[in-house]
Amino acid sequence: MIQQTDFFFEGGRSGVLLIHGLTGTPMEMRLLGKGLNRAGFTVHGMQLAGHCGNVEDLLATGWRDWYASVEKAADDMLKKVDHLFVGGLSMGALLALKLAADRPQQVAGVGVYGATFRYDGWSIPWAARLSFMLPLLKKLGIGRNFSFMEQPPYGIRDERLRAQVSTAMLSGDSAAAGLPGNPWYSLAEMYHLAAEVRSQLPQVTAPCLVAHASEDDVASLKNAELVMREVSAPAELLLLKDSYHMITIDRERRTLIDRSAAFFDDIAASTGTQRIAA
Repeated sequence: MIQQTDFFFEGGRSGVLLIHGLTGTPMEMRLLGKGLNRAGFTVHGMQLAGHCGNVEDLLATGWRDWYASVEKAADDMLKKVDHLFVGGLSMGALLALKLAADRPQQVAGVGVYGATFRYDGWSIPWAARLSFMLPLLKKLGIGRNFSFMEQPPYGIRDERLRAQVSTAMLSGDSAAAGLPGNPWYSLAEMYHLAAEVRSQLPQVTAPCLVAHASEDDVASLKNAELVMREVSAPAELLLLKDSYHMITIDRERRTLIDRSAAFFDDIAASTGTQRIAA
């Protein structure tokens, strides 16, 4: 059964919609959300369709369902704020970029956290690096019941936090820590999304804060470089040198919070009159 674990923190008239990653949970965005709320932002940590349940719940959905839930959350947020910012982790970063590409008049800025177009980090086994072939296998009906299981260090450099998260994940508590594996068919959907978003990057005109771990174990720095190179917006790169993939909860999360808050504040200050008038 899917558990509802999204969160909402009321703040000012600038709002941030936070999007978790594939097989993840809003909990991975909660510390970032609290920090942004302390900085004065209204924050909604949304929950993607099919997540925080079991594997069958996830397999019943695809990338269009995930994106539809992002659009609905954005519509709800726009009723409450004057400036809408969107931030996503891993696959959530791709969904955030797609929203910015599709809605240039509504999205004021984007937090691109650990963007994952391909799983090509240093901890990814060679077999999993071939996962870009999964859309073909899905089309052929091969491997519906197969998953790539998560591998240490689970995207977390902080050893104490890693132990807590891995224990919760392996216990089956998907609402707290996500699923312990990535179903092949869900990864195939992610690669369809990645191809879509990659083609849309030039349509992103909202300023982007591109934050990435320099030693990301899941998605190499090439993913961040792709965003920096292809978007049509001013883009700022934040390299985090003491974190792995899960930068929203790892050792440098306070740096991420502070830089994100300052980045969004600057945009709101510079475009406030124009956007309120619009």
